[in-house]
Amino acid sequence: QVQLVESGGGLVQAGDSLSVSCVASGRAFSWLAMGWFRQAPGKEREFVAGVWWSTGDTSYADSVKGRFTISRDNKKVVYLQMNTLKPEDSAVYYCAARTSIGRLPDVNEYIYWGQGTQVTVSS
Repeated sequence: QVQLVESGGGLVQAGDSLSVSCVASGRAFSWLAMGWFRQAPGKEREFVAGVWWSTGDTSYADSVKGRFTISRDNKKVVYLQMNTLKPEDSAVYYCAARTSIGRLPDVNEYIYWGQGTQVTVSS
């Protein structure tokens, strides 16, 4: 079993930066990859970024490429550094983990989810 706890959300202005983090509990490498997803009111949950835990290989949604960076450390923490934030980045951001191979953006492959942290970007 893996438990995920996000932190670091908040209210910022457009153009600002913000970092969110997610701490995982459970046996190390009981997951193969972790990802960040977001969901705005009235919209479906969407992939933001993902990282394969053993190699560090990453994947990003087109909407955040060049602005967001996902990273992980050896303490079971995954980070999402968000720069040049836009109002359309406002959403609840969720951390998720998966034990399967395949495409990182595939939301259906993630079986462990955190409770989410709110990110609000004002214009």
